[in-house]
Amino acid sequence: MTPSSRSPFRERYVSAQDGAQLYVRDYDDPLSARIPLLCLAGISRNSKDYHALALRHGQRRRIVCPDYRGRGRSDRDKAWRNYAPPVTLGDILQIMAALDLGRVVVVGTSFGGLLSLALNALKPGAIAALVLNDIGPAVGAGSGGIMERIGRDHPQPDLATASRYLQTQFPHLSYRTEAEWLDFAERTYRQGADGVWHHDWDADIARAFLGGDTGSMDLWALFRGFARVPTLVVRGGISDLLTAEGLARMVEAKPDLITVTVPDVGHTPHLAEPEAQGVLDDFLDRY
Repeated sequence: MTPSSRSPFRERYVSAQDGAQLYVRDYDDPLSARIPLLCLAGISRNSKDYHALALRHGQRRRIVCPDYRGRGRSDRDKAWRNYAPPVTLGDILQIMAALDLGRVVVVGTSFGGLLSLALNALKPGAIAALVLNDIGPAVGAGSGGIMERIGRDHPQPDLATASRYLQTQFPHLSYRTEAEWLDFAERTYRQGADGVWHHDWDADIARAFLGGDTGSMDLWALFRGFARVPTLVVRGGISDLLTAEGLARMVEAKPDLITVTVPDVGHTPHLAEPEAQGVLDDFLDRY
Protein backbone atom coordinates (compact mmCIF):
# COMPACT_ATOMS: atom_id res chain seq x y z
CA MET A 1 0.00 0.00 0.00
CA THR A 2 1.50 3.34 -1.04
CA PRO A 3 1.28 6.43 1.17
CA SER A 4 -1.82 8.53 0.58
CA SER A 5 -2.05 12.28 0.92
CA ARG A 6 -3.33 11.66 4.45
CA SER A 7 -0.78 9.09 5.59
CA PRO A 8 2.98 9.56 5.88
CA PHE A 9 3.60 5.80 6.01
CA ARG A 10 3.00 2.64 4.03
CA GLU A 11 1.07 -0.17 5.67
CA ARG A 12 2.78 -3.48 5.02
CA TYR A 13 2.23 -7.08 6.07
CA VAL A 14 5.12 -9.51 6.30
CA SER A 15 4.58 -13.26 6.58
CA ALA A 16 6.42 -14.89 9.48
CA GLN A 17 7.96 -18.30 8.90
CA ASP A 18 4.85 -19.98 10.34
CA GLY A 19 2.53 -17.85 8.20
CA ALA A 20 1.50 -15.30 10.84
CA GLN A 21 0.87 -11.89 9.31
CA LEU A 22 3.00 -9.16 10.88
CA TYR A 23 1.92 -5.55 10.45
CA VAL A 24 4.53 -2.88 9.78
CA ARG A 25 4.38 0.89 9.43
CA ASP A 26 7.00 1.87 6.87
CA TYR A 27 7.76 5.58 6.75
CA ASP A 28 9.53 4.99 3.48
CA ASP A 29 12.01 7.47 2.02
CA PRO A 30 13.66 5.48 -0.80
CA LEU A 31 15.97 8.38 -1.73
CA SER A 32 17.53 8.78 1.70
CA ALA A 33 21.16 7.76 2.07
CA ARG A 34 20.79 7.57 5.85
CA ILE A 35 20.75 4.27 7.69
CA PRO A 36 17.12 3.15 8.21
CA LEU A 37 15.62 3.43 11.68
CA LEU A 38 14.05 0.31 13.21
CA CYS A 39 11.72 1.10 16.13
CA LEU A 40 10.93 -1.72 18.56
CA ALA A 41 8.11 -1.10 21.03
CA GLY A 42 7.45 -2.24 24.58
CA ILE A 43 6.16 -5.67 25.48
CA SER A 44 2.46 -4.96 24.89
CA ARG A 45 2.84 -1.85 22.76
CA ASN A 46 2.69 -1.31 19.01
CA SER A 47 3.93 0.80 16.10
CA LYS A 48 1.69 3.76 16.96
CA ASP A 49 3.96 4.63 19.88
CA TYR A 50 6.64 5.79 17.44
CA HIS A 51 4.45 7.92 15.20
CA ALA A 52 5.60 11.25 16.64
CA LEU A 53 9.26 10.23 16.40
CA ALA A 54 8.73 9.03 12.84
CA LEU A 55 7.11 12.31 11.83
CA ARG A 56 10.13 14.21 13.17
CA HIS A 57 12.62 12.11 11.22
CA GLY A 58 10.60 10.68 8.34
CA GLN A 59 11.57 13.43 5.93
CA ARG A 60 15.23 12.48 6.26
CA ARG A 61 15.32 8.70 6.45
CA ARG A 62 13.35 5.48 6.23
CA ILE A 63 11.68 4.44 9.50
CA VAL A 64 10.23 0.97 10.08
CA CYS A 65 7.90 0.31 13.04
CA PRO A 66 6.54 -3.23 13.40
CA ASP A 67 3.73 -4.64 15.52
CA TYR A 68 4.91 -7.85 17.20
CA ARG A 69 2.59 -10.81 16.80
CA GLY A 70 -0.35 -10.49 19.17
CA ARG A 71 -0.08 -6.70 19.29
CA GLY A 72 -1.73 -3.96 17.26
CA ARG A 73 -2.71 -5.13 13.79
CA SER A 74 -0.49 -8.19 13.65
CA ASP A 75 -2.12 -11.63 13.93
CA ARG A 76 -3.04 -13.04 17.30
CA ASP A 77 -1.55 -16.49 17.88
CA LYS A 78 -3.63 -19.41 19.16
CA ALA A 79 -0.47 -20.97 20.59
CA TRP A 80 0.52 -18.64 23.45
CA ARG A 81 4.05 -20.05 23.62
CA ASN A 82 4.71 -18.31 20.30
CA TYR A 83 4.72 -14.99 22.15
CA ALA A 84 8.05 -15.90 23.75
CA PRO A 85 11.08 -13.72 22.89
CA PRO A 86 12.85 -16.28 20.66
CA VAL A 87 9.85 -16.33 18.31
CA THR A 88 9.58 -12.54 18.38
CA LEU A 89 13.25 -12.27 17.45
CA GLY A 90 12.66 -14.62 14.53
CA ASP A 91 9.78 -12.42 13.40
CA ILE A 92 11.98 -9.31 13.52
CA LEU A 93 14.66 -11.03 11.45
CA GLN A 94 11.97 -12.01 8.94
CA ILE A 95 10.74 -8.41 8.73
CA MET A 96 14.29 -7.15 8.22
CA ALA A 97 14.85 -9.65 5.42
CA ALA A 98 11.52 -8.96 3.73
CA LEU A 99 11.99 -5.19 3.82
CA ASP A 100 15.67 -5.33 2.84
CA LEU A 101 16.94 -3.86 6.09
CA GLY A 102 20.58 -4.83 6.14
CA ARG A 103 21.99 -2.32 8.62
CA VAL A 104 19.82 -0.26 10.94
CA VAL A 105 19.79 2.21 13.80
CA VAL A 106 17.54 0.73 16.49
CA VAL A 107 15.34 2.51 19.01
CA GLY A 108 14.19 -0.03 21.57
CA THR A 109 11.72 0.81 24.33
CA SER A 110 11.68 -1.50 27.36
CA PHE A 111 11.15 -5.03 25.95
CA GLY A 112 12.13 -3.68 22.53
CA GLY A 113 15.49 -2.69 23.99
CA LEU A 114 16.10 -6.21 25.28
CA LEU A 115 15.23 -7.56 21.83
CA SER A 116 17.80 -5.14 20.41
CA LEU A 117 20.52 -6.61 22.64
CA ALA A 118 19.74 -10.11 21.39
CA LEU A 119 19.37 -8.98 17.79
CA ASN A 120 22.94 -7.73 17.81
CA ALA A 121 24.15 -11.21 18.80
CA LEU A 122 22.04 -12.95 16.17
CA LYS A 123 22.94 -10.53 13.37
CA PRO A 124 26.41 -9.12 14.16
CA GLY A 125 27.14 -5.78 12.54
CA ALA A 126 23.50 -5.09 11.69
CA ILE A 127 23.03 -2.43 14.38
CA ALA A 128 24.92 0.75 13.52
CA ALA A 129 23.71 2.64 16.59
CA LEU A 130 21.33 1.96 19.44
CA VAL A 131 18.88 3.88 21.60
CA LEU A 132 17.68 2.11 24.75
CA ASN A 133 14.57 3.69 26.23
CA ASP A 134 14.37 3.01 29.97
CA ILE A 135 15.88 -0.45 29.81
CA GLY A 136 19.23 -2.13 30.21
CA PRO A 137 20.85 -5.40 31.29
CA ALA A 138 20.10 -4.65 34.96
CA VAL A 139 16.31 -4.97 35.07
CA GLY A 140 14.85 -3.54 38.27
CA ALA A 141 12.00 -4.76 40.44
CA GLY A 142 9.43 -2.82 38.42
CA SER A 143 9.21 -5.64 35.90
CA GLY A 144 7.24 -7.74 38.36
CA GLY A 145 3.93 -5.92 37.96
CA ILE A 146 4.03 -5.70 34.17
CA MET A 147 2.87 -9.28 33.55
CA GLU A 148 -0.07 -8.92 35.90
CA ARG A 149 -1.09 -5.72 34.16
CA ILE A 150 -0.90 -6.96 30.58
CA GLY A 151 -2.39 -10.37 31.41
CA ARG A 152 -5.86 -8.92 32.02
CA ASP A 153 -8.12 -6.91 29.76
CA HIS A 154 -9.69 -3.74 31.14
CA PRO A 155 -12.58 -2.97 28.74
CA GLN A 156 -13.78 0.61 28.48
CA PRO A 157 -17.03 1.94 26.98
CA ASP A 158 -15.30 4.72 25.03
CA LEU A 159 -11.93 6.37 24.51
CA ALA A 160 -12.62 9.24 26.89
CA THR A 161 -13.29 6.78 29.71
CA ALA A 162 -10.21 4.79 28.71
CA SER A 163 -8.16 7.98 28.90
CA ARG A 164 -9.36 8.72 32.43
CA TYR A 165 -8.66 5.13 33.48
CA LEU A 166 -5.09 5.30 32.15
CA GLN A 167 -4.48 8.54 34.03
CA THR A 168 -5.27 6.74 37.29
CA GLN A 169 -3.09 3.76 36.41
CA PHE A 170 -0.03 5.60 35.09
CA PRO A 171 0.35 8.89 37.00
CA HIS A 172 4.13 8.61 36.59
CA LEU A 173 4.00 9.20 32.82
CA SER A 174 4.78 12.61 31.37
CA TYR A 175 1.51 13.28 29.56
CA ARG A 176 0.04 16.56 30.80
CA THR A 177 -2.93 17.53 28.61
CA GLU A 178 -6.21 15.77 27.97
CA ALA A 179 -5.28 15.53 24.28
CA GLU A 180 -2.03 13.73 25.14
CA TRP A 181 -3.84 11.25 27.39
CA LEU A 182 -6.51 10.67 24.74
CA ASP A 183 -3.78 9.95 22.19
CA PHE A 184 -2.21 7.48 24.62
CA ALA A 185 -5.60 5.79 25.04
CA GLU A 186 -5.99 5.50 21.27
CA ARG A 187 -2.58 3.80 21.10
CA THR A 188 -3.50 1.45 23.95
CA TYR A 189 -7.08 0.44 23.11
CA ARG A 190 -8.94 -0.74 20.03
CA GLN A 191 -12.69 -0.99 19.59
CA GLY A 192 -13.91 -4.58 19.37
CA ALA A 193 -16.82 -6.10 17.48
CA ASP A 194 -18.86 -5.73 20.68
CA GLY A 195 -18.51 -1.95 20.48
CA VAL A 196 -16.38 -1.90 23.63
CA TRP A 197 -12.75 -0.73 23.71
CA HIS A 198 -10.25 -3.45 24.63
CA HIS A 199 -6.49 -3.52 25.13
CA ASP A 200 -4.80 -3.68 21.73
CA TRP A 201 -2.85 -6.82 22.56
CA ASP A 202 -3.46 -10.46 23.37
CA ALA A 203 -3.49 -11.02 27.14
CA ASP A 204 -1.91 -14.44 26.52
CA ILE A 205 1.40 -12.61 25.98
CA ALA A 206 1.81 -12.70 29.75
CA ARG A 207 1.49 -16.50 29.78
CA ALA A 208 4.49 -16.81 27.47
CA PHE A 209 6.67 -14.93 29.93
CA LEU A 210 5.34 -16.58 33.06
CA GLY A 211 5.37 -20.15 31.76
CA GLY A 212 7.16 -20.23 28.41
CA ASP A 213 10.66 -20.09 26.96
CA THR A 214 12.02 -16.60 27.53
CA GLY A 215 15.40 -17.46 26.05
CA SER A 216 17.47 -17.40 29.28
CA MET A 217 19.73 -14.68 27.88
CA ASP A 218 22.75 -13.27 29.66
CA LEU A 219 21.81 -9.61 29.28
CA TRP A 220 25.15 -8.28 30.47
CA ALA A 221 27.02 -10.40 27.95
CA LEU A 222 24.70 -9.11 25.23
CA PHE A 223 25.23 -5.52 26.36
CA ARG A 224 29.01 -5.94 26.23
CA GLY A 225 28.53 -6.83 22.57
CA PHE A 226 27.83 -3.11 21.99
CA ALA A 227 31.31 -2.05 23.08
CA ARG A 228 31.96 -0.47 19.68
CA VAL A 229 28.37 0.52 18.87
CA PRO A 230 27.34 4.13 19.64
CA THR A 231 24.60 3.90 22.25
CA LEU A 232 22.23 6.36 23.94
CA VAL A 233 20.21 5.46 27.02
CA VAL A 234 17.12 7.46 28.01
CA ARG A 235 15.99 6.88 31.58
CA GLY A 236 12.91 7.98 33.46
CA GLY A 237 14.07 9.73 36.63
CA ILE A 238 11.74 7.69 38.87
CA SER A 239 11.80 4.49 36.81
CA ASP A 240 11.92 1.28 38.83
CA LEU A 241 12.80 -0.80 35.78
CA LEU A 242 16.03 1.02 34.92
CA THR A 243 17.24 2.39 38.24
CA ALA A 244 19.94 5.01 38.74
CA GLU A 245 22.18 2.25 40.07
CA GLY A 246 21.52 0.11 37.01
CA LEU A 247 22.37 2.98 34.70
CA ALA A 248 25.59 3.63 36.62
CA ARG A 249 26.61 0.01 36.10
CA MET A 250 25.98 0.39 32.38
CA VAL A 251 28.21 3.47 32.23
CA GLU A 252 30.91 1.57 34.11
CA ALA A 253 30.71 -1.24 31.56
CA LYS A 254 30.58 1.15 28.59
CA PRO A 255 32.26 4.48 29.43
CA ASP A 256 31.33 6.12 26.12
CA LEU A 257 27.62 5.55 26.81
CA ILE A 258 25.51 8.67 26.25
CA THR A 259 22.78 9.07 28.85
CA VAL A 260 19.89 11.41 29.52
CA THR A 261 17.46 11.27 32.43
CA VAL A 262 13.94 12.71 32.27
CA PRO A 263 13.12 14.02 35.76
CA ASP A 264 9.99 12.89 37.62
CA VAL A 265 8.99 10.40 34.91
CA GLY A 266 8.63 6.66 35.40
CA HIS A 267 8.63 3.74 33.01
CA THR A 268 8.71 4.74 30.18
CA PRO A 269 9.50 8.21 28.77
CA HIS A 270 7.69 8.79 25.46
CA LEU A 271 10.83 10.41 23.94
CA ALA A 272 9.21 13.77 23.18
CA GLU A 273 9.91 15.25 26.60
CA PRO A 274 12.06 18.42 26.29
CA GLU A 275 14.90 16.82 28.25
CA ALA A 276 15.02 13.79 25.93
CA GLN A 277 13.93 14.99 22.49
CA GLY A 278 16.88 17.23 21.65
CA VAL A 279 19.49 14.71 22.81
CA LEU A 280 17.72 11.89 20.96
CA ASP A 281 17.29 13.83 17.73
CA ASP A 282 20.93 14.97 17.77
CA PHE A 283 22.07 11.38 18.31
CA LEU A 284 19.92 9.98 15.49
CA ASP A 285 21.02 12.74 13.08
CA ARG A 286 24.60 11.49 13.28
CA TYR A 287 23.76 8.28 11.42
